[in-house]
Amino acid sequence: MNELTGRTALVTGATAGIGRAVAERLADAGAEVVAHGRDADRGAELVAAITARGGRARFAAADLADAADVERLAKDAGEIDILVNNAGIYEFSTTPATTATAFDRHLAINTRAPFQLVAALAPGMAARGRGAIVNISSTAATSVAPVGAAYGASKAALETLTRYWATEFGGAGLRVNGVSSGPVRTRGTEPMLAAAGDAMDQVTARGRIGDPAEIAAVVLFLVGDGSSYVNGTVVAVHGGERSLLPG
Repeated sequence: MNELTGRTALVTGATAGIGRAVAERLADAGAEVVAHGRDADRGAELVAAITARGGRARFAAADLADAADVERLAKDAGEIDILVNNAGIYEFSTTPATTATAFDRHLAINTRAPFQLVAALAPGMAARGRGAIVNISSTAATSVAPVGAAYGASKAALETLTRYWATEFGGAGLRVNGVSSGPVRTRGTEPMLAAAGDAMDQVTARGRIGDPAEIAAVVLFLVGDGSSYVNGTVVAVHGGERSLLPG
């Protein structure tokens, strides 16, 4: 698979979970990957793994909660053809238990950082007449629960921005789409999944939790030429919603 040869992709939150699966999948398809993260050791390990498979990658560290650091990341990344806004934080706490600091951090990392990166990198894509942006969202943006309001709000805002950006840049050859991910088994979600036990497997019609590679496969489709007429869409990748009604 070399459909992305000659393209450079910036993937945020690339050192673990969905982000790592996306980085590896895009590199396998021929893209040169700029893998963002905060841990240099994990970044070096990812780059080594991609290189060992014949791919090309480099690591870029940045704190996405720091607006100035996000601007620096955009400059360090250089000319980008593909942007995957994957990095995010989530705290599934009640509203009274969510501090203003925690709320602001959700918006800074999950919403403001993607906004800054698009503002910095999309004009270059538009000038070159080609580009693809994929924002990783969550079913929490549309399926409410008694906890996690700050996380859900930050992802709902990202989905709204996805549609705005698709309209703003679509005429210049740049496509912007999103992926609304259901529960996925990663190192970050393992504690929550372990606490829930088998119950988490029953929240989807597929009867199981998703795998990061399944999200990455959809991202690859959205950044590739096979989705050339897909723009402004948030693709639900959640295994199918299970009805709570009897029967």
